Amino acid sequence: MSTSTPGFVGQRLVEARRARGMSATDLAGIIGVSVQSVSKYENGHQTPKLEIFHTIASTLNVPRAYFLRPIVQADSRPVFWRARLSAPPVHRERAAVRLEWMKEVVDYSSEFFDFPQLDIPKVSLCEPESIDTDYLRSVAAEVRAHWGIRPGPMPDVIEKLESSGILVSRIHVGAEKLDAFSQWSDRFNQPFIMLSRDKASAARQRFDALHELAHIVLHKDVPERRLNDRAFYNMLEKQADTLAAFMLLPEREFSDELFTVSLDGFLMLKERWGASVGAMIMRCRSMDILSEDGARSMWINYNRRGWRTGEPLDGKIEKERPYMLRRSFEKLMESGVQSASDIMTALPFPAADLEEIADLEAGTLMGAADVRPEPVFKVPLRTDESAKVVSLFRDR
Repeated sequence: MSTSTPGFVGQRLVEARRARGMSATDLAGIIGVSVQSVSKYENGHQTPKLEIFHTIASTLNVPRAYFLRPIVQADSRPVFWRARLSAPPVHRERAAVRLEWMKEVVDYSSEFFDFPQLDIPKVSLCEPESIDTDYLRSVAAEVRAHWGIRPGPMPDVIEKLESSGILVSRIHVGAEKLDAFSQWSDRFNQPFIMLSRDKASAARQRFDALHELAHIVLHKDVPERRLNDRAFYNMLEKQADTLAAFMLLPEREFSDELFTVSLDGFLMLKERWGASVGAMIMRCRSMDILSEDGARSMWINYNRRGWRTGEPLDGKIEKERPYMLRRSFEKLMESGVQSASDIMTALPFPAADLEEIADLEAGTLMGAADVRPEPVFKVPLRTDESAKVVSLFRDR
């Protein structure tokens, strides 16, 4: 006899379905129920029968316990999407679910670790319409000075972000134009950045990370409703690109090293500066080192060489990796404070998704349910809060 599923959380079904890029119609067809039934499950008006529940979990490749986990209220601040107005909604929805899962991972990890305090320079903010090139140049210099970045190339961008209290993750987005996105979370009072793993270029990833930092510094208080205005949104994107370029390729130091303004000359500087040849072309145009006609000619040659789809050295320069979430999981398991099985019980998300969000090696958490049982202490170890809070700054 069929029974319902007590405690089933409909919004978790919405998340899991979107995480897999499925519509309600898609899911209904696969599990053999009507679209109306799926809608009732998601709205909380009905819970699925037990056999349907098992089919849903299997179809979406999500642990059954996930659907019984209380939902966490989403943040009200907007998400800054690359290609907000052109990327298909299904891709943004998939990525948005990963962002919410990342926050739940951080919430869990914060029970055991102190992450670095937020350390972003408080620049003198102005209305986006009033921002000009001189202002962006001064903000770039202020950020670099505040973080103690010496003149010259930017060091590991992701490490600098995370050591300054901005948590970063890399995920497969599945959309060519959705390179990165970010959100300032009111719940955590800190920003989150997610980068796409789909791009092969380490240089592009560095620029994308700085682009999101620019939104965090400049546009934190912009309301969601204004982002639907295409002209306004494009203006914010241009400002973020400009600030990222100023931070990555500061005018005096970069121009001093330009022995020849050519594609091959830029390529010689790519590894040292961690910037793409394309970014250097645009930076030289913004500094008036290249005229409009000169830049156009260079882009034609760039495309003729086939660099639009991949530049030389893209495979040689190693991608920067997020550190904080990975080390939090590794330290928990290395110390014996939590096993992989414990983590999967506390965070009943798909193991592969957790591994990706935390930048863990594939297989670190998979199969945790099959881990052999361990003997348990009869006398509990220390469980007071001070005993389990660990600093998560880089090991020296």
